[in-house]
Amino acid sequence: MQKHLSVSLLILAVFALNACRSNNQSDQKTLEQTNHEAKGTFGYDVAFLKKHNSALILQAPDNADAQAIIIPEYQGRVMTSTANGSEGNSYGWINYKLIESGVNQPHINAFGGEERFWLSPEGGQFSVYFKKGQTFDFANWQTPAIIDTVIYEAVETNSSSVSFRADATIENYSGTVFVIEINRKISMLDKAAIISELNIASLEGCKSVAYESVNALTNKGTDWKAETGMLGIWLLGMFKPTEKTVIVAPFSTHLSKKPLLTDDYFGKIPADRIAVKGSAVYLKADGKFRSKIGIAPKSARDVAGSYDAEKGILTIIQYDLKAAEKYLKSTWEIHKDPYDGDALNAYNDGRLADGTQMGPFYELESNSPAKALKKGETLTHRQRTYHFEGSKETLGAISQKVLGVSLEDIASAFH
Repeated sequence: MQKHLSVSLLILAVFALNACRSNNQSDQKTLEQTNHEAKGTFGYDVAFLKKHNSALILQAPDNADAQAIIIPEYQGRVMTSTANGSEGNSYGWINYKLIESGVNQPHINAFGGEERFWLSPEGGQFSVYFKKGQTFDFANWQTPAIIDTVIYEAVETNSSSVSFRADATIENYSGTVFVIEINRKISMLDKAAIISELNIASLEGCKSVAYESVNALTNKGTDWKAETGMLGIWLLGMFKPTEKTVIVAPFSTHLSKKPLLTDDYFGKIPADRIAVKGSAVYLKADGKFRSKIGIAPKSARDVAGSYDAEKGILTIIQYDLKAAEKYLKSTWEIHKDPYDGDALNAYNDGRLADGTQMGPFYELESNSPAKALKKGETLTHRQRTYHFEGSKETLGAISQKVLGVSLEDIASAFH
């Protein structure tokens, strides 16, 4: 009797487990049906992010299909956007597994997102990611809470914009203490603003979405000094790679025919993954090889972008560039000149030495210069992010005008 009872209980347990699995599969199917499309659409990401956070949805004033998702819990970052409503492509890379876990990670919580607010420098004697006296290695690296886990307060919002505010006290590697106030405003751009800001002729023949972030860092403590360290604003965007995605970083040839380029952050980049042709640097963005480039302010231009020939998506970032000013250096070492850093960075994700990988994703990043702010003074950095989908003729004209290269130039960069 006892044996039969045990078997009956085992059978019931199996049925219950199968029912649970069935319900989970049903819930996943329902989620995808609710979003009109499967994973990868904007609607899917809206439902996912609303399930785990207080997601804010913004849309362009003149285009209901041009939308973006902003998350206050993730420092007011733009998680993703679309040019084609709920059923359209979702452009930002999202770390679904980490968000779903609800568990904070050591070192950094890489939630993803196509534009997040960060602080520089990352490495060096003025780093705010390493404590005084520590060696510059991963075990000691720690992203400050103010740009990792702190919730930013939404102080003003409407259908097309939102403003955030946060306060922090932070200490650098040299022991200098900064008392700061952060203000960040994200605004969707209408079609007229896109045409005007990029100085292009038309948006006929394509779908578009664009937003601007205005980021302000105010010194609420003692005066900053170059010899004891300063802070900079650093904006990073994480996007989805494909086999046919290529990053384009145009450079100015005013001072040199060759770009002032750093391309050995993680060692030498193989020649079949990076190319300098004409006045642009090309970097493969397939998420299969960890590589990073940086362009110095005197050589950079105030735009960069990528083209995904597989999905037909042209992405552009446009940012404040002040070529004559000092930019913070972030490499993990003590610097001879800590103000000889990059204005623009681009990154392609890949496997680490142990075989693990966070992404895959790729990044477009812009930096502000550093300024010796007196108490009450403010440093501001502005960036605009644009996505276009449509005819090759229209996208090609935009690429040629803004980046100085054609779609054919991008497609043939590694042939």
